[in-house]
Amino acid sequence: MSVPMLNKMHMNGYDVLSVNNGPWRVCTKGDRLGAFGSKEEALAFAAALPAYRARAVRSTPSQKSE
Repeated sequence: MSVPMLNKMHMNGYDVLSVNNGPWRVCTKGDRLGAFGSKEEALAFAAALPAYRARAVRSTPSQKSE
């Protein structure tokens, strides 16, 4: 049984990661934006993207019906 190996970095608010020496992926918390053959390509892609900030959760005001 082998143990999965995770390589993970951050660039401009994006996760740049590789599992078991597979393709490098650029991700946000909910989306995968791209997959690349080398770490340098993935980091260059993440550097070219605008800085990522998680969206604020909007709460809608409750409507009163009288």
